[in-house]
Amino acid sequence: MSISAAEYEVKMLNTGADGEKMVFEPAFLQIEVGDTVKFVPTDKGHNAEVIKGMFPEGGSEFKGKINEEFSVTFDVAGAYGYKCLPHFAMGMVGLIVVGDDPANLDAITNAAGPARVKAKFADLAAMIGQQ
Repeated sequence: MSISAAEYEVKMLNTGADGEKMVFEPAFLQIEVGDTVKFVPTDKGHNAEVIKGMFPEGGSEFKGKINEEFSVTFDVAGAYGYKCLPHFAMGMVGLIVVGDDPANLDAITNAAGPARVKAKFADLAAMIGQQ
């Protein structure tokens, strides 16, 4: 657990730094219990919301409105898959891993969904432990 909680920022963008369309930047975060993530609608027309079945039991269920900036403090360890509802099918998803052992990661990487989303979550899961 962190001695002092940290705050991270995730931007909702039409185009990322690498040219990819409809992205969260960064799309992957590995944080500690008690840390906070602020979701910022840098570009209009986006939201961030946790995906049903893609967060640990007892974890924070969050759903921001379109164009809404909001913060979530993560008090339960595990993996949290989230999406932009309007751009989900385009692969606008992200992964936040809280702590070192995301016991529920298989629920995210094995979930049904559009091929683009499944591929994105596989890429994001491969980043665990590399930050």
